[in-house]
Amino acid sequence: MRVIHTSTHVQPQSTSRILMIRPVRFTFNDETAGSNEFQDVQFAESTAEIAHQKAAEEFEQMVHVLTSTGVQLTVFDDTPQPFTPDSIFPNNWISLHQSGKVVLYPMMALNRRAERRMDIIDELRKTYHVEEIIDLTHFEQEGKYLEGTGSMVLDRRFKIAYACLSPRTHPEVLQAFADATGYEIVQFEAVDSRNVPIYHTNVLMCVGDVFAVICLEAIKNPDERNLVRSVLEETGKYIVEITLDQMAAFAGNMLLVRTQKETKVLMMSSRAFHALTEQQRDALDDYAALVHADLSVIEGNGGGSARCMMAEIHLPLK
Repeated sequence: MRVIHTSTHVQPQSTSRILMIRPVRFTFNDETAGSNEFQDVQFAESTAEIAHQKAAEEFEQMVHVLTSTGVQLTVFDDTPQPFTPDSIFPNNWISLHQSGKVVLYPMMALNRRAERRMDIIDELRKTYHVEEIIDLTHFEQEGKYLEGTGSMVLDRRFKIAYACLSPRTHPEVLQAFADATGYEIVQFEAVDSRNVPIYHTNVLMCVGDVFAVICLEAIKNPDERNLVRSVLEETGKYIVEITLDQMAAFAGNMLLVRTQKETKVLMMSSRAFHALTEQQRDALDDYAALVHADLSVIEGNGGGSARCMMAEIHLPLK
């Protein structure tokens, strides 16, 4: 029998406070392309001249969608130097927890490590209580990585971290995260339609409060697939299954957020929204309002989508 963590004080799965980073030099990142099949080389070549301008426009459109629905955003501008083409995806270097803990993560690409900014944490400290900074970045020296809530999809209420192992998600760092935070790790292997390991768990699945969107088809080992399904069911999740093709269209890369009026919103890209069937959209609509923005240039060049662009601020207010 598995131990499912519960407490008298229920940690909410979603928050109305989101951190985003406005890009200044967004472009296709050659350093990440080797392990990210979601980056489209041909698309990147065809959009190279306009990639940053279009990505900046897409970013502002997503900001508009979120703020107009009542989500509270904290937006920082990226800096021109050092060169950080993927700074638009802050959820890979930082996670912010209700316990007051801030976790910093080891990242695979050299040019992504420069995204970590203490000035952002210092600014957040003015509004939020930061109890402790858990720094896992020393694992980079051993070639072991864990790229935040890209590598892990967190069920914050039950303190479960779902993680598909990949070059960017190492079991030893997962264990270090678990030891530092009290999360239980549910790890597995997952591959795309060409049997290439999926680089980040958050393109495979999204865990909401009472629902989960997941491509179980990507988990080839039946024991691992059954384990993931059973833990989701044990924690009361209604499962919406997506196909490998839908996953490739970023239909797993969505995030449940709350508005300041406490209504629930499921943020995704327009590509992801249109990849879902009417039946899937109807099922999800029972749990949250579905909102989306066109992120096609960010997706094609960056290999990440809406969920990757949002770092949730669960820190307690001062």
